[in-house]
Amino acid sequence: MVTFKKPDIENFYRTFNVQAFTVSPDEKQLVFSTNLTGKYNLWAMDLPNQYPYPLTFVDQNCHALRYSHDGRFLVVGFDQDGDENAQLYALPPAGGELVPLRTAEGHRHMYPFLSKDDKRLYYTSTKNNETFLNIYQYDIENDEEKVVLEGADAACFLLAVNEEETSFVYMKQFANTYAPGYVYQNGKSYSLTPETEEQFTVGDGVFVDKEYYFVTTFGEDFSYLAKFHLETHEFSKVLSLEKEEFDVVRFDKQTNSLYLLTSKGVNDYLYQYDLASGTLQKVELPATVVTGIKVMESGNVYLLAGTATKPYNIFLKEAGSTEWKQLTNLSVPGVKEDELVVPEVFTYPSYDGLAIEALFFKAKDDVNNGHVILWPHGGPQAAERNNFRAMFQFLVNRGYSIFAPNFRGSTGYGLAYTKMVEGNWGEGPRLDNIAGLEYLYENGLADREKTLLMGGSFGGYMALLLHGRHPEYFKAVVDIFGPSNLFSFIESVPNHWKPIMNQWVGDPEKDFDKLTEYSPITYLDNMTKPMLVIQGANDPRVVKQESDQIVKALQDNGVNVKYLVLEDEGHGFSKKANEILVNRTILEFFDQFVVEKVTN
Repeated sequence: MVTFKKPDIENFYRTFNVQAFTVSPDEKQLVFSTNLTGKYNLWAMDLPNQYPYPLTFVDQNCHALRYSHDGRFLVVGFDQDGDENAQLYALPPAGGELVPLRTAEGHRHMYPFLSKDDKRLYYTSTKNNETFLNIYQYDIENDEEKVVLEGADAACFLLAVNEEETSFVYMKQFANTYAPGYVYQNGKSYSLTPETEEQFTVGDGVFVDKEYYFVTTFGEDFSYLAKFHLETHEFSKVLSLEKEEFDVVRFDKQTNSLYLLTSKGVNDYLYQYDLASGTLQKVELPATVVTGIKVMESGNVYLLAGTATKPYNIFLKEAGSTEWKQLTNLSVPGVKEDELVVPEVFTYPSYDGLAIEALFFKAKDDVNNGHVILWPHGGPQAAERNNFRAMFQFLVNRGYSIFAPNFRGSTGYGLAYTKMVEGNWGEGPRLDNIAGLEYLYENGLADREKTLLMGGSFGGYMALLLHGRHPEYFKAVVDIFGPSNLFSFIESVPNHWKPIMNQWVGDPEKDFDKLTEYSPITYLDNMTKPMLVIQGANDPRVVKQESDQIVKALQDNGVNVKYLVLEDEGHGFSKKANEILVNRTILEFFDQFVVEKVTN
């Protein structure tokens, strides 16, 4: 009889990912960034054929991917080993030489837009203005560049350019929850929204004739669709949906309609809004979470989307059809989809009665080892979604259940909810996590004696803080590039983040006592449980010093700490070999504390 071993970690981590995609104007070529070789490169498929072939061999994260209007070249952006300093290049559709478009060592170039004739490139950059950023126009033919807008007061990001190149939309980021938008015309900026003292955000948008349709929270808690008339400069609300956040807007010329991608809690939804009649129609999605959408001149719609049990894949819905065709077929090698776990989604009351939505990935009975891992997500102004995480599915497959709450400060639940973490990093979110554990215990979903803790980025910070403030809850702790000292963190973030730090985290002088209280390193003496700390050496967001200092301090205190530093990574793991190493290390670390293991 032939018997097969239980899927190894490499089965789950040989699950490949698609970072971004674009489609040629004639829709004969699909180009996407994927790690099919273990490192990210650009690959392509000649539609309708679905056999991929490589275009680049740079082995780096893709930060920009855009086809020229005439289909002659692509504008692509790559960083170097996670440093996030993306440089812009031109790439032939057949692959080959990367021709530098805009490069400057130590600086990052973002949000490139090409003019309709493909002769001019517009983009945002940190060069010459690292704190507030500049928006540039680069003449590709004549190799000449000029500043379109010099950033001031807050970091400025280019959002859109109209076909005539007479109107430019940009956003000023004073905070993650305060980002007003402007139209720049004839050397002057006009606010997209009426004047107000209230904080709000402006997000994605699209030009349609003489109007600009965009997403905003101006005057409301949940984002909605609004428009701005480019000649009269009048603002008006167009459409909102109960408790749904509007995220992405795309224009379909064929039907004179807008595709609207929204989110409600952990799932995404898609609608088509007819501009002539004002009618809204729901479009069924092939997945639960969407990270990319492109609407072509033909009316065809392409999506990058996935579920908790299915990695991100690219789908096509042809104009006039309601059916989605899956163009890529990424899955977990050697593991059937029904062997993976769909999370339960529930809401629990926090310490002050606030309703917190959470995902609970419960290990199946035949492998369940009784241990639950608390996973506070990163951000913190982000959210855990109903999408695929190889880490989650592998750990659940090995018997661990995972609890992932969307504590106060998470996105997708209204602006007021998202703002609750600002200046409150170490209080409300911490107690939301503890209230979640108590809810699990009270409802028989977890054992008080079998709780583990792991998080990355803000989640890593929260793992450290929970360890320091509530060590009695946890058997062991994993911190993945988490800030350990809020004073040094505020000082070391990228320069264009610094204008938002006072509101987001706190003022080092005015909030000295609070930042001391909220810094994990304050509670070193309470951190007695075994720890694993993981850090990317090139991380520009949470620099290596944040992990170095907590590891040294804990080791000086005699705490059992394992420290894993990845020299060729930044704020995440872009290389499969590193991803496998990290997660094998995490599994081996946690397995030490599972006394009663379930064997097959």
